[in-house]
Amino acid sequence: MIPVYVAGRGLVSSLGRDLDAAVAALRHGGVPAVHRTVAEGFTWPFQAMADEGGDWWAQARARVTRAAGDSGALATDRSGPLFIASSSLDVGGRERHNDFEHGVHRFAEQAAGWLGWAGPVFTVSTACTSASNALLSATTLIGRGEARDALVLGIELPNHLTLAGFGSMQLLSPTASRPLGAGRDGLVLGEAVAALHLSRSPSRWRVAGGSNVVDGRDPAGAVQGAVVAMCQQALARSGLQPGDIDLVKLQAAGSGANDATEAAALHEVFTPMPPLVSLKAALGHTLGASGAAEIALLTACLETGAWPAACAPDPALRAELVTQPPARVRHVLATILGFGGGHTAVVLEDGARA
Repeated sequence: MIPVYVAGRGLVSSLGRDLDAAVAALRHGGVPAVHRTVAEGFTWPFQAMADEGGDWWAQARARVTRAAGDSGALATDRSGPLFIASSSLDVGGRERHNDFEHGVHRFAEQAAGWLGWAGPVFTVSTACTSASNALLSATTLIGRGEARDALVLGIELPNHLTLAGFGSMQLLSPTASRPLGAGRDGLVLGEAVAALHLSRSPSRWRVAGGSNVVDGRDPAGAVQGAVVAMCQQALARSGLQPGDIDLVKLQAAGSGANDATEAAALHEVFTPMPPLVSLKAALGHTLGASGAAEIALLTACLETGAWPAACAPDPALRAELVTQPPARVRHVLATILGFGGGHTAVVLEDGARA
C-alpha cells in the first residue's frame, strides 16, 4: 500500500471561523455554548457556529469553500475523489425552503459545484462515524494507487431536526458536556465544517491504519466488545501493539452509559492506559463531521500545545482526561462511536516523532 498523509486541514466551528481561531480559543478556555430552543420549554446548550450573514445556502457555501481552501485541496487539479460526510446533509436548507423533493446526493453535488471539483463525488452518511469512514475510504483509494489526492469534508450545518431528535430521545445535557466526568448527564451537540486533504505527498501526519466495526446489538449506544475489536483491528492494520499508542482521542461525549462502555473496553485493550483526550466539550458533538473536525483540531493542538480543558473525572471509570499534551506523541488512536452500531477508529503517526 502507498503511504497516505494528511496534507492539509481546515475547520469552521463554534471555536471560530478557521483552525487558527479554534486553537486561539482553546488557549483562552474555549467558547461558551449558546442555548437553542426547538419548542416552548425545550432548550438545550449548543455549540453553534457564528452567524456569518446571508441565507442558509450562502453561509453553507462560504463555510465549505473556506474549510476546503484552508486544507490546500483546492490547489490540486481537483480530479481526486471528494467525500461529503454528514448525518444531516442539507436538511437545514430544506427546512427553511420547504424543499424535500430532491435525493440525498444533491447536497454533495452542490458542494462539488461550489468547489469546482472535477473528480468523483461520494456521499457518506453513517451517523456519527460518517467522516471517519470517509477518511478510511479515501485512504484506501489513495493507498491502492487509484488517486493521488482526496478531500474529505465533514459537514454538520444549522438545522432544527437534529437537536429536536436528540432532545426527544432524552440524550442531551441540560447543562454542559462532561466527558468521562463525575455528574455527566448527556451530550451537547455542535456544528462544524471540517476538511481533510489526503495525499500521497509526504507530510507530518500519516494515516497509519484504521477500522470500522458495526455491531447493532445496541443501536443507540456503544457495544463493549465492538470497541475492543475496533481498537484491535486498527492496531493490527497499522502494524502496532497497544503499547505503541501514545494518546487516545476518545469519543467520550458525556453520556453516562457510553462513556462507561468505552472506558471499560479501553481497559481490556490497554495496560497501562495511554493518556486520554476528548474534544466534545470544546466542539460539541458534531455528529457526522466529528471524525474530521476532531482530527483537524487534535493535530493542531499537538503541534501548538493548545489543549482542551478537562472536567473533574468520575473515579468509577478509572480513566481521566489529561490536562495538557503528553510530552511525546508519535501514534494517536482517534475513535468515533455512533448510532446504528458504528465503531470507527483511525490511527495517525506523527512523522516529526518518527
